[in-house]
This record gives sequence, C-alpha cells and structure tokens, in this order.
Amino acid sequence: MNVTPSDHVLLPGLVDLHAHPAKGGSVFGVDPDQHMLAQGTTAVGSQGDAGAENIDDYVQNTILASSTRVRLAINASKVGESTKAGCFEDPADLDIDACLKAIEQHREHIWAVAVNVSHNACGTTDPKFVMDAGLRIANDAGLPILFGMRRPEDWPLDDQLKRLRRGDVVTYCFRRTPHCIVQDNSVLPEVKAAKDRGILFDVGHGAGSFDFNVAETAIADGFIPNTISTDLQAKHLDQSPPHTLPLVMSKLRAAGMREADIFEAVTSKPAQLLNLPANTDQVTLRWNSASRSLFDTSGQSRIGGEWELVGVPRQL
Repeated sequence: MNVTPSDHVLLPGLVDLHAHPAKGGSVFGVDPDQHMLAQGTTAVGSQGDAGAENIDDYVQNTILASSTRVRLAINASKVGESTKAGCFEDPADLDIDACLKAIEQHREHIWAVAVNVSHNACGTTDPKFVMDAGLRIANDAGLPILFGMRRPEDWPLDDQLKRLRRGDVVTYCFRRTPHCIVQDNSVLPEVKAAKDRGILFDVGHGAGSFDFNVAETAIADGFIPNTISTDLQAKHLDQSPPHTLPLVMSKLRAAGMREADIFEAVTSKPAQLLNLPANTDQVTLRWNSASRSLFDTSGQSRIGGEWELVGVPRQL
C-alpha cells in the first residue's frame, strides 16, 4: 500500500514491538493507554519490564488493566526493570527455573524472552553467561529471544549473532554506538548472514538507538528492518514533539524505506511475532509534507514530511 503526500491511509491498529508499557513496577514504564493507544498504537510489546518476581503484578496492573493490547518479552532477570541498576548486574537475578515457572503461569501474555547483554544491563557480569541463561530459558520454553547486542570490543558481533536462532529478534539495529551494523557504506557481512538465516531485526529507536546515516546506509544496501519500534520509555515523556510510532515511521521513510515495507513493519509483522489475534482496530494517518524537521538521537536532521494520526483508534 502506498500513499501520496496529500493522501490519508487507513491501516490496522499500529503495533509497537519494543517499548516499555507499564503502569508501575518499571523504572522505564509509561502508561500504554495514555501514551501509546492515544497515539495510534493499539498493541505493544514490553521489552523486559517484568521478570519472574514481579510478573504477577505486571499482568494484573498493566496487561489486564489496559485497553491497549500488551504482550511481554519477559526479562531473563527475575527483577525485570524494577531497579535503576542494570537488570543483570547481580548474577543471582538470573534464575532460570523461576523464569520458566513464570512463563508457564502466564504464557498467554508472553511472546519472548528479553536478553540484553549491553554493558549498561550487565555491569561487570559476563555477557556470555547472560546469553547462555537466556538461551536455556528460550529453548526450554519454546520462545524467541528479544536480543540487545554487546559492543564488539567486548565480544565480536559475529560470535553473538551466531548464537541466535531463526526467529530471534535483534533490536537497536540502527545504532551508531556502542555497536554499529554498517561499515564502509555497507552492512557488515556477519549481519547480512544472520538475516539470511532467519534472524529478525527491529529498530528500537529509544533515546540513543537511531542514527540517520546508519539507517540510510543499511536501507540503500538492501537491509530492511523487519519491525519498526519506538522503545518508548519514561525519559521521552517531556519531549516535544511526542515520541510516537507514526513519528518513527516517518524517520524510516526519510531514510529511504519504502512505504509498503514501513506499513508491514508496524502492523502484520509485529502482530505475528506478538501472537496477536485478528485486529479489528483501525487507524487513519495523513501525510503532512510541510512538517517540521525530523531528528535522530544524535541531533542529525532530515526534511521528509511526517505521518500524523487522524483521531484516536478507540474511546479511552
């Protein structure tokens, strides 16, 4: 489906694969109805906001209490994102048995296991230990991993990617630092090889994970992200303009991604990953070619127009 700058486009309710919907219990959490559904996102995946120790509260107070459809990538750490410390800084928080038990109790609400091996998440904990534990959980539970990579000077990207399995999802794919998937105007061979064998790649824009130069280089080289997501979190709430999925979609269009691919990456593809039932929600977007400049997370700008939401998809 394509639109011209003067057109409106009708889409199924938007699906944000990677954000932080939480009405409590997560230091990154934002109210999904107030800050996601109101901006056209009718379903959202949580990246590790809850682990085995706090999943009961998360299901009761966020998933079941929200009009937005929420699915959880359960954190391999039992404390989830409930503390300001990195979720894997204490190796004792990697409780495989507790995580597997939580998955069995709440399987209908869980789509993946969140395994972030970044230095921020792990502190001094060995990232290979974290990934090994996450893979054990995912293999035993029959779930994919939502994976955050480690900087290559600590652990070569090729080694990290070779441990992943078909259907696992790598997020933060268009970062400039501390890891980057492009070099010398092309996508790294190990990244292309991972995608060719069925590893999926997600944008995960966030506060530091979207670089226009990286996105443009990758897209021009034929590397198209499978899903587009905001990584919306509490630190975004004071931003102007609001950090929304239509805004991130607009940035991918400015970076050269085809509209048809963009629409799939925020509807059918993430819906399939989240195991969502048929979606009866609809949203209407209009293209504003005279919109403000678009900025990446390092302050680079592009002029490319913007999709804007027409109305709220459901009565809040």
